[in-house]
Amino acid sequence: MHPRRRLGQNFLVDAGAAQRIAALAREGGARMLEIGAGTGTLTAALVAAGAHVTALEIDELLVSILGARSDLGATTIVHADALTFDYAAYGNDEAWHVAGNLPYNIATPLVTRLAEMERGPQTLVVMVQSDVADRFVAQPGTAAYGSLSIAIQYGMEARRIFTLQPCAFFPQPKVESAVVAMTRLATPAVTPKDLTRFREVVRAAFAYRRKTLVNSLVLALGLPRARVERALADAGIPLEKRGERLGLAEFAKLADALG
Repeated sequence: MHPRRRLGQNFLVDAGAAQRIAALAREGGARMLEIGAGTGTLTAALVAAGAHVTALEIDELLVSILGARSDLGATTIVHADALTFDYAAYGNDEAWHVAGNLPYNIATPLVTRLAEMERGPQTLVVMVQSDVADRFVAQPGTAAYGSLSIAIQYGMEARRIFTLQPCAFFPQPKVESAVVAMTRLATPAVTPKDLTRFREVVRAAFAYRRKTLVNSLVLALGLPRARVERALADAGIPLEKRGERLGLAEFAKLADALG
């Protein structure tokens, strides 16, 4: 078979990396949902590590290949699109975990969705593009810090574990990849009064990165400048501060002040 570019197929071929990822994922628990099984390198490593694997794969030919592998006999292989799969039904209010080599073109929306799920996975161990991994774990004041960092860190503890060179995949991507491990927090990092408003304020703060927080909020939310300035004062945030300098707690205070 030939990898399909439109599906973002870069198959993991480094067995040692697969074993390391599987061992890390297995620490979270045994009930494992693998996203993007590909040719089964990570799938086999997860099974060998003692995980009970349900493997999602969108490519029908790969589903056939996976089904023919004798070492994956205990694996449930599902022909499905990871972006439309019913994760809530799979979870069924029981603890579950995610591992996978995520296609670059879906990694950001997919991980955000899983992190924000009400009964989402307890842990995620995923391979993503290196710069996306940086954004997942970024701290205030760094270039990679943004609304994606906050979306993930609101409910998860995210750690960048190690880097994978292009030679770990076939075909070789043009960029480095990284393995990120996320663990769901027992309680969210902050507790704003209105979570929807909190997320709106966060997105608005980064909508115009070169502008001050006041200007960005006025433009993105369509609010009067006086109201935004009053909310910043109530939250104890200097008017000249930029969104990339605010931590989650400050964003929660600001969202509450804006109402």
